[in-house]
Amino acid sequence: MKLSNGLLPCVVGLSLLGCGGKPAVTQSQTESKPVMGEYLLATEPAGAMAVGVAKKDAANDSKVTVVGRIGGSEKPFVDGIAAFTIVDPKVEHCKPDEGCPTPWDYCCTTDQLPGNMAMVKVVDAQGKAIAQDARAVLGVKELSMVVVQGSAKRDAEGNLTLLAEKVYVRR
Repeated sequence: MKLSNGLLPCVVGLSLLGCGGKPAVTQSQTESKPVMGEYLLATEPAGAMAVGVAKKDAANDSKVTVVGRIGGSEKPFVDGIAAFTIVDPKVEHCKPDEGCPTPWDYCCTTDQLPGNMAMVKVVDAQGKAIAQDARAVLGVKELSMVVVQGSAKRDAEGNLTLLAEKVYVRR
């Protein structure tokens, strides 16, 4: 059977789509591979405190190790730099079977976020934020659990920013 030139691309395109209408999402499509290993730890550091504890107890300019899950808003990553927000692991987020399109925004537990959220900025040896997306630098995505080592910084309102020198990503 001979297919015309116009029909052949349609047949090829439909065969690539397969059944179901939605392409399958693989892990490699949803999670980046890190490109800047110098900021990643190979082993998880001991003694990490939860975000809520750090938010309450960490002194300005103190060295800290903090554990949290990437999220807290619909867009937890900051464009143009390796920065994102993390939430205390004790705060519940929507589960995959609940049908929430953005479980990392903690829409059902927003009242718990103010005391359990911090900003993370991955910094170089001079303390400057890395000018690349954190997803590319660390191979993370929304809801990734991370352990951050660095310095605590407080602003006038008491908000906590963690200047991360190293990050461990739980897989």
